[in-house]
Amino acid sequence: MLSQKIAFIGSGAMGEAMMAGLLRGRLASPENLHASDVRAERVEELHRKYGVQPFVDNRAAVQVADVVVLSIKPQRLTEVLRGLKGAIPEKALVLSIVAGATVTKISQGLNHKAVIRSMPNTPAQIGQGVTVWFPSAAVTPAQLETAKTILGALGEEIMVDDESYLDMATALSGTGPAYVFLFMEAMIDAGVHLGFSRHVAERLVVQTLRGAVNYYESVHRANGTHVAALRNQVTSPGGTSAEALYYLEKAGFRTALSRAIWAAYQRSLELGREKPVHIPEKISEGG
Repeated sequence: MLSQKIAFIGSGAMGEAMMAGLLRGRLASPENLHASDVRAERVEELHRKYGVQPFVDNRAAVQVADVVVLSIKPQRLTEVLRGLKGAIPEKALVLSIVAGATVTKISQGLNHKAVIRSMPNTPAQIGQGVTVWFPSAAVTPAQLETAKTILGALGEEIMVDDESYLDMATALSGTGPAYVFLFMEAMIDAGVHLGFSRHVAERLVVQTLRGAVNYYESVHRANGTHVAALRNQVTSPGGTSAEALYYLEKAGFRTALSRAIWAAYQRSLELGREKPVHIPEKISEGG
């Protein structure tokens, strides 16, 4: 169990997910978790639900913290950094999950050197997420282990040695669940159009996706099978899968998805730079 006091600045869905994951895994005790939010009713709700310590004053929440988690919306970051500057203990670790916010921006905004930038995704709320993270040079080995424990409570965690990967992860895995949900919604609607009840269509689609992912993981783990090989296995010549895939390709399915991920990547860069970034009309072959 972590003995450090952890202050969460911003107590929305992801902040709550991190608190719940730490408590669920018995990695932290409620008295060591500080939940701060502008809405008193929100932190009181979390106090009743988990026993964590409620705050509406960010500076008070971080006063004795060993770890400060920035779990706020990107639009509020500048204001929050300004309010916390000089208040965070010198030996504390700052762990940010704010999309697009660079280590440099956070470090300069807080006048604090030990900063980790991370990008979790929505399934973290049930401990099934994946988080990519990058530490500044000032983060100590002990703080790295603390970060691994905290982020591990959300699911898988992957540390990278180049911060540029964080914007890529934001577009691919951070935003990724939205693509999956849209794909699920489209499949369910198609099932209803065919004649299934919505309830049955939902069951068919959810289990199809769950089974497909589990099957891929099973065979890939066993022999390293590429996902394209599995697609080929279920695509008989002249069959229904071949016909469906032909129409998806003809409609530009791959290109549309690639464009969407590129746009999300550019938006992540834009959030970090706080100025518009041009999104090209076409993506080059190699990009």
